[in-house]
Amino acid sequence: MASNELKEKLNDAIAREMQVSIQYMWQHVTVPGKHAWSAGGIFKKFAITEMKHAEEIAERLNNLGGMPTTKPTPITVGKTVKDMLEINTKAEEEAIALYREIIKMAEKEDDIVTRKLFESILVDEEEHYYVFMDLLQE
Repeated sequence: MASNELKEKLNDAIAREMQVSIQYMWQHVTVPGKHAWSAGGIFKKFAITEMKHAEEIAERLNNLGGMPTTKPTPITVGKTVKDMLEINTKAEEEAIALYREIIKMAEKEDDIVTRKLFESILVDEEEHYYVFMDLLQE
């Protein structure tokens, strides 16, 4: 059975995934000007991916006997495309660090399912990070 510390980290991950899902969706809706179709479409696509992550992590936490949170971490939308991309890049950096920590904890606890889940999610998070970084270079 998973430690309480791992369960708490899974709830942190759920809260973050809910946060960025809402954040990216509102950015998709409010992105200004000429970037509405390019960056806005990416925000929408990533929002959906992040909500799927929240669901997968919540299911895993529930299977481990934990109670998934219903509260996202604070949401910051931003006013300009540059603001949005900077905010999102930071959020992805933080998620990558947290998920690497969870992978190590799961490995230590011999929780292969949680480790594999977060390895899979980490692939998406790194992709999001690099896409946001590329968009910031424009």
